[in-house]
Amino acid sequence: MQGKWKIFWLGLLVLGVWTLYQLFGSQPQRREGPGQMRAPVRCAVALAQDVPHFLNGLGTVQASSDVLVKSRVSGQLMKLHFREGEHVKAGDLLAEIDPRPFQAALDEAKGRLAADEAQLANARRDLARYASLVKGDFVERQKYDTQKALVAQFEGACAADRAACENARLQLEYSRITAPASGIAGLRKVDCGNQISASDSQGLVRICEVSPCDVLFTLPETAVPKIAQAFAQSRERQITVQAWDREQKTLLATGYLLSLDNEIDKSTGTVRLKARFANDDKRLYPNQFVNARLCVDVLKGAITVPSSAVQIGSRGSYVYVLSLDQDQARRPERPGRSEAPSGRGMPPGKGAPSGKGSPPDKDAPSGKVSVRLVTVGLETARFAVISDGLKSGEQVIVDGVDRLRDGALVKVAGTMETPKAEPF
Repeated sequence: MQGKWKIFWLGLLVLGVWTLYQLFGSQPQRREGPGQMRAPVRCAVALAQDVPHFLNGLGTVQASSDVLVKSRVSGQLMKLHFREGEHVKAGDLLAEIDPRPFQAALDEAKGRLAADEAQLANARRDLARYASLVKGDFVERQKYDTQKALVAQFEGACAADRAACENARLQLEYSRITAPASGIAGLRKVDCGNQISASDSQGLVRICEVSPCDVLFTLPETAVPKIAQAFAQSRERQITVQAWDREQKTLLATGYLLSLDNEIDKSTGTVRLKARFANDDKRLYPNQFVNARLCVDVLKGAITVPSSAVQIGSRGSYVYVLSLDQDQARRPERPGRSEAPSGRGMPPGKGAPSGKGSPPDKDAPSGKVSVRLVTVGLETARFAVISDGLKSGEQVIVDGVDRLRDGALVKVAGTMETPKAEPF
């Protein structure tokens, strides 16, 4: 029996506490009139600026010229005339092969040529004598024709000897290996003293031209119309391409679009593009992974707001526009109240930017917010482009929107600058 009375008095106590809370606990939130509490918010001013429209793709750096230097003759490698990692010019001497066998072959070919030329000269003299004798019938016509054929035979032999001499001269020149293109010499593949041949697949050294260099990257096939339109509008200016590092934190180089592939890869649904970079500072290196950003358009005078200002509702995208009280709209902004953007905008619905739970400054600007339906165009991680529904200079709420309704009264606890568009 005593247990039932304890449960009864405990229930009565809970009911009393709940009644007192309903009567007094929520009264401060229900105040109306001049003393009504205003929600603290942070706002930003819509900014008109030129915004580049970038398409992002994954790319790989390639040398504009990549040549594997190989020997064109067989022989013993006698000397190397380059240092690994240095820049060489086209025509510079890189290596020498023992030239003595090739010099001997050239001398032999010259000797055969001299012998055949001497026989040709003698045969021509005999032919001239036979020509004068055959007119007086002192020599048979057949002997004259035979001598004439002999002259033609020696002429052919001399022509073959001259070709052999030229070939031997080329072999001798090929014993001096020169750079076929300009670029940076890589690590050597063979050392002096080794026997090399034209059939060696590894070659002597690889020469890569990295100034300028190319970046081969891919974009989805859905981007082809935008790229084609950019090509059509690029008669006066080149299409800008940026190369960023793997983490997309550092801009490595800026170049221009060089070419677009003539087909789409049906296995991946992407199209390949090639961009050219001057790369004078050598920040791009062959086979380096980069993030390529292609600027297909520039939106002139676009209205931009921080991304956190745009909300999504049942009727589409909207923003809260702040209208300051009339006496405060003419008041100059107090110094020290603005907050510089940190690049990490607080997501919507997370409360006031600072001092959460503390009363806002009673001298802070205040006003009323209204819901404004907007059309969002280009959107990035930092800001959104408003195509319709907002004008430059209007203030929008970027933080504290979870407590707002259309017509709500607010106090500005801080301001945020609309991020600037990236250079292009």
